[in-house]
Amino acid sequence: MLDAEEAQADAAAREESLRMESEALLRALVVVVDDHGDDPDRLGPLMCELLEEGEFHVNATVTVPGDEVEIRNALNTAVIGGVDLVVSVGGVGVKARDVTPEATGPVLDRRLRGIEEALRTSGLAAGAADAGLSRGLAGISGQTVVVNLADSRAAVRDGMATLIPLSHFIIDQISEF
Repeated sequence: MLDAEEAQADAAAREESLRMESEALLRALVVVVDDHGDDPDRLGPLMCELLEEGEFHVNATVTVPGDEVEIRNALNTAVIGGVDLVVSVGGVGVKARDVTPEATGPVLDRRLRGIEEALRTSGLAAGAADAGLSRGLAGISGQTVVVNLADSRAAVRDGMATLIPLSHFIIDQISEF
């Protein structure tokens, strides 16, 4: 028979286990916008690695062409699928084919301009010019955080280092609704 002290310790261990399980259950989806016709797999594995290091389970990596409708459909599918975070990579520059922000805007319920600016500022500070000049958006759609990143390795590495702690905070906030 367990004494009171052992019962308390068991209850605390179960509670900690449940807390860790719920934290590990944050789900993410990566949308790679292949607006260059390059190798679509060049950033997907890096994104997955960084998200998993940030305590996200990556449900999938989806590659879409640099087409506004295709990008919007991929983001909407992620939101409807109930992921906690969807990060798109690519299509945020100033060229005519860079339409990710235009596709993302209508999906968002609320913009998070502070996150957008933090990603640009940290990108410039890290020397990732494409990140610093990005037109990428960040916001909330339903219970999902949606973020656009530039598609260089430097922009992805720096952007994820900035985004992951912020996204955990935001997800905690919106899950209280």
